[in-house]
Parts: sequence; C-alpha cells; structure tokens
Amino acid sequence: MTPPPESVRQTRSGDGDAAAGVPVGQGRARKLVQRLQTSRTALRLLFAGSVLESTVVPIPLEAVMLPFMVLNPARVWAIATAALAGCLLGALLGYAVGLLFMQTVGQGLIEWAGWTESFAAFQDLFAAQGFWAILAIGVLPIPFQVAMLAAGAAGYPVLWFMLATVLARGVRYHGMALLVRLYGRQATDLWRRNKPAALAVAAAVIAGLWAVIQGLSLLVGPGAQG
Repeated sequence: MTPPPESVRQTRSGDGDAAAGVPVGQGRARKLVQRLQTSRTALRLLFAGSVLESTVVPIPLEAVMLPFMVLNPARVWAIATAALAGCLLGALLGYAVGLLFMQTVGQGLIEWAGWTESFAAFQDLFAAQGFWAILAIGVLPIPFQVAMLAAGAAGYPVLWFMLATVLARGVRYHGMALLVRLYGRQATDLWRRNKPAALAVAAAVIAGLWAVIQGLSLLVGPGAQG
C-alpha cells in the first residue's frame, strides 16, 4: 500500500492538532473557516468534516473550529455539538472496521498511516485499563483512530466505547466553546499558548478519577463478596 503524504502523517500523529502548527495546515484551516463562514449549511459541513477527521482524512479540525467559534460566539455550543456528533459517527465507523475487518482494512490502514508503533503502545495500555485508556486518548499524543480500531478488534462493549468517546471529545470540544464564551477573540491565543497545560490538567483529572474509582472498588469489593 502506498504510504500517505507527509501532511497526512503529520496531522494523524498529533490527532489533528499538529496541523495547527504547520504552515500548510494553517492555510487549509483558513480556507475551511472562510468556507464555513459563508455557507448556509456550516454545521452540516462541520459535522461531515469531523466524521472525516475522525477516520483518516487530514482535516485540522480544532484549527478550524476555534476561529469559527470566535466568529460566531452565539453558536459555539452548536458548533461543539456538531463536531462531537461527527466524531461519534466516525468513532463508530472505526470501531466497526476494527471489529469486522481488522486483519485486512484495519491492518492496512495502520501501516498506511504510520500508526504501527502507536497501535502497539495503545494495545498494551488498553489491555490494562480498558475504558480509562480510551478516555485518556483525548489527552495522549496517540491518534484517536488507534483507539477505535483497538476497541473494535478486542470486541470491547460498544456502549462503553462510545461513552468514553463522548467524555474524551465532549470535554475537549465544549471546553473550547467555553473558552470562546469567556474570552472572545483572545481564546485562540489562549488555546495555543496554554493547550499543553490544559491537556496536562485533563490527564491529571483522569488519573485522579481512576485512582478514586480503583480505591472505591477495593473498599466495596470485600463487602460485596461477603
């Protein structure tokens, strides 16, 4: 299978985030924002773009969403919801590929996109943590497509997979919307400057929740068994 263009590998390796720092990605993002701003079906286009970004097409989604939200502050929640809905559909498609076609389409996609190392690393994490591994993918530098394929290939319960996806991406997209509502046009610069810190905080929250639930399970477990 022919390797993907460099732009695909750059975008996929950062789960769509790297494009915001690449000149080509920035140019594409500006064009997409302009198209959305002049379209009567902007939310439908954003939904479709999110589906594609969640599969394999290198669309710099967050680099498009944030300026589009800044230009449309009254619609930030609708924009975030449209992006989340598209992501959920894309996640379901990726899960289905992993469940039904992992040895053919799934493996070929992993090799084509250069996700072999990421997939192997996530499989180990997923085997140990399951739901929490999928939730953490929202803040880890691992393509979300890897989680979709791994969850499907493992036959992980689809409802739990979708719940983890809603939490991981919902917090991220609606967090962007909240940032725009609070800071307006300053949100773009704030997001770019503080994104690593924000992801670190999100990772700490996930780790804290995991520790609390693990602790509770240890406390409740013996009593339940008795």
